[in-house]
Amino acid sequence: MKALIQRVTHAAVSVDGERIGAIDQGLLALVGVERGDSEADAEKILHKLLHYRVFSDTEGKMNDNLQQVDGGLLLVSQFTLAADTRKGLRPGFSSAAVPAEGERLFNYLVECARAAWPAVETGRFGADMQVTLTNDGPVTFMLESRQV
Repeated sequence: MKALIQRVTHAAVSVDGERIGAIDQGLLALVGVERGDSEADAEKILHKLLHYRVFSDTEGKMNDNLQQVDGGLLLVSQFTLAADTRKGLRPGFSSAAVPAEGERLFNYLVECARAAWPAVETGRFGADMQVTLTNDGPVTFMLESRQV
């Protein structure tokens, strides 16, 4: 499982012109589920989302995590993160989980996140979504549940 995270001052996701999720200070996580991912992968990603130190402390160093700054977490499914871009000029998606499994594991991640943290918003799995954000920094990292 992969999560492209961005530290934001604001982020929102809309479907068909309707805003369905929004946060102020926090993390926007674009989540890609790959073949072979499991609940354990979702749990590893969630642990990193809640504990990864990407927010500035009082000295301006990245020492604080989402919980320490009482930030929001916006989870948005994005299967294109599982793309193979090593060859050619068109991405391949053979490493992406099949849609039903991707949805099941994304929903599991959301369920676990909401049980662990009160400020969780989401997009809609499989929908054509419009995501807006103000990247703070900019600060962007790729988190992976499995070692490459």
